Amino acid sequence: MDGFRFATEITVRFAETDAQGIAHNASYLVWYEVARIAYLARFRGGYRTIQDEGYEALTIESHVRYVRPIFFDDRVTVNARVVDLRGARFRFEYVLTRGDETVADGWTQHAVVDRNTLRPTRFPEWLAAEIAEVER
Repeated sequence: MDGFRFATEITVRFAETDAQGIAHNASYLVWYEVARIAYLARFRGGYRTIQDEGYEALTIESHVRYVRPIFFDDRVTVNARVVDLRGARFRFEYVLTRGDETVADGWTQHAVVDRNTLRPTRFPEWLAAEIAEVER
């Protein structure tokens, strides 16, 4: 996928589908989260290390564009990248594919906060540098 340097695969579980056998719209946000955590796992211990250093990355906005239906047992690739990393905010972008076909795309906006006070704080410098390196 052009412009994306990270991807993870999911297999659609029966519980993620509706009565028509199509993936429920809320499932896409779960798959976004799976991709975010896997993306961050590549950096110094992943999200757990970020938490241990006193940070949280709250999701403050999300968007999904449903292009084609996804069904039970489909294997879907979730492509993810970080863009717009500024101060306490950053954005993940996603493209979901089944084979060569785009089935959905979207983004999530995040705010970095102090884990104890929940007040906005700057993105950890070490992580910003590592992400900038892989997203070049």
